[in-house]
Amino acid sequence: MASIFTKIINREIPCYKVAENENFIAFLDVNPNAKGHTLVVPKQEVNKLFDLDEKTYTNLMSFSRKVAIALEKAIPCKRIGMSVIGLEVPHVHVHLIPLQAMEDMQFIKKERFTNKEMQEIAASISDKI
Repeated sequence: MASIFTKIINREIPCYKVAENENFIAFLDVNPNAKGHTLVVPKQEVNKLFDLDEKTYTNLMSFSRKVAIALEKAIPCKRIGMSVIGLEVPHVHVHLIPLQAMEDMQFIKKERFTNKEMQEIAASISDKI
């Protein structure tokens, strides 16, 4: 069964896309820890980060870096935090989270944004790439 991320990649489910190339896609988390919380996902469905082949792993980190740099330009924050947990969706994904405090990485406090706000946030980040 395809993961929710594969369904997003296949355009079966909409997303607030930030960036995309032939191998990766970045989109806003719909249940964000902070404004601009972005997920970076390889288009190849692999469950665990370290099961990626070395080239895909390295390219995922490179693509994530580009998105993180744009994210930091678009969203005022102290820094961009990165986390790879992978328990909630069985498809490798990198969380990029604009941080004001350590608590922003705890996945406890969630933010809510309207559809229009999410579109504006995604466009703002995308414009910086």
